[in-house]
Amino acid sequence: MCGITGYIGKNKNAINVVINGLESLEYRGYDSAGIAYVLNNKVNIIKEQGKIVNLKNKIDFNIQSNLAIGHTRWATHGEPNQINSHPHSQGKFTIVHNGIIENYLELKQELIENGYKFKSSTDTEVACTYMDFIYSKNNNILKTLNEVSKVFRGSYAFGIICEDDLDNLYALRKTSPLIIANGNNENYIASDVPAILRYTNKYILLDDMEIAKINSDKVVVYNQNLEIVKKEILEFEGSFESSMKCGYEHFMLKEIHEEPSVFKNTINAYFDGDFKNIPDLTKYNNIHIVACGSAYHAGLVGKYLIEKYANIPVYVEVASEYRYKHNFYDKDTLVILVSQSGETADTLASLRMVKEKNIDTLSIVNVVGSSIARESKYVIYTKAGCEIAVATTKAYLAQISVFALITMYLSNNKSKEILEEINNIPNLLEEIINIDYKNISSEIYQNQNIFFIGRGIDYSICMEGSLKLKEISYINSVAYQAGELKHGTISLIEKNTPVVALCTDDSLLEKTISNIKEVKARGAKVIFITTSDIEGDFYDFKVNVPKVNELLQPIITIVPLQLIAYDVAKLNGCDIDKPRNLAKSVTVE
Repeated sequence: MCGITGYIGKNKNAINVVINGLESLEYRGYDSAGIAYVLNNKVNIIKEQGKIVNLKNKIDFNIQSNLAIGHTRWATHGEPNQINSHPHSQGKFTIVHNGIIENYLELKQELIENGYKFKSSTDTEVACTYMDFIYSKNNNILKTLNEVSKVFRGSYAFGIICEDDLDNLYALRKTSPLIIANGNNENYIASDVPAILRYTNKYILLDDMEIAKINSDKVVVYNQNLEIVKKEILEFEGSFESSMKCGYEHFMLKEIHEEPSVFKNTINAYFDGDFKNIPDLTKYNNIHIVACGSAYHAGLVGKYLIEKYANIPVYVEVASEYRYKHNFYDKDTLVILVSQSGETADTLASLRMVKEKNIDTLSIVNVVGSSIARESKYVIYTKAGCEIAVATTKAYLAQISVFALITMYLSNNKSKEILEEINNIPNLLEEIINIDYKNISSEIYQNQNIFFIGRGIDYSICMEGSLKLKEISYINSVAYQAGELKHGTISLIEKNTPVVALCTDDSLLEKTISNIKEVKARGAKVIFITTSDIEGDFYDFKVNVPKVNELLQPIITIVPLQLIAYDVAKLNGCDIDKPRNLAKSVTVE
């Protein structure tokens, strides 16, 4: 979940390029940051605990270098301090690393027995040292990287400098994401596209266990047999501006405001009154949805819609659990993997497990050419563009939009009415985004416990709303089925405890209001979010959301919850785009 970047070229100062790249990747981790650059045939390392600004304060940007690698860290092995931060150096090698070397302890013991000493407690320093150990035997960089790729267990993307070849930058990956971007007389490596967008939109993808040898003029990629392989040059559809704040105070707020266009772009790619670019899914009568975090919550929405309108049983599983439980498949089972990055480690591992059982897979991802997309039988891309804020908003909305599309496809719903509603959704999203929610957030931001309740599909939306609030404001918020409160949870309700209650299903309105009255009678401060025009004394605040077709209702309903979470976090002075302990793309298990 770290971010790595690197540059080698004749046109720019490598130090500036790498720092700019790290700033674009800070959503992937911000426990510490570091850079290694070449000057006068010597590798120099600067690293610092905390955010990238701390590193920048230690750098002399007047220094000119043509080769550098950098790293922004989300700690997995070893506490987030300066010693454990990357780059790490041992002997001839200096590296940055995203991922986890699972067998680092046994390798470390072997290296200690061979006379090596360690400064940090990281698996990355072990990986670097092992490279130097193997290189000391064969004096060949490519053979060294090929050999270590067969020894290291786990996931990794490496940017590598060897002191014996300062004319080249090396890269090696397995599972963790890494791209190589192409410029004129210059080339780049990065964990993700935003790091290179200000310079180029052309890039290639490394497959697992492939090695790249990169200089300013060319990129040569080798497979596991050290044979040169030809790689396709891809072009990213977005722009550098899409990765900037563009006047918004936070990326999260910008990305919420982009939701109308995200919905429109995603829908238009697959439906224009008839379905297009959607694989044939009609042969499946059993669906598993596997995902993590917000993508899992999107899967819960998908389950509700598909079961109700397509009459197909759907099982939604957390990826980190799915791999280790007994699952039931038949020849008509489809497994849907949902991931914004397309690199989520547990989801990717689940995909590979399912493929071993010869079960068909469909991925719903946002990143073209990502590992999950490439390894799935089918893929439907969301059209969310770059999402920089760690807490997802527009990518989640795109995912539930895709599930609405899949449900329409499976139920063969392409009526004139649904097309008219789809065409109006961007306008309705604009309306709901422009509502001022500060009167609500100012009343609840000092509470330490907040509850979300709903029934049916609204409960699935509550789970995402609750997660959004807790991850950026650090308030303990929990979502419950409204009817379950009386079975224990209601004991936690006391005077002025905020309860966010959702009801967009008229058939459940009376039951939900009864549950709201139960918490209101115990002193709760109720925020009622509904499509109903009902009035009463059972709530303190009411937000009316437009009533639309149930397939599309979650797309509208989630927006107030995202904006309330944003306002609450802002009032609490939280770092909204980079919440503590979190990172964007979870590429470790």
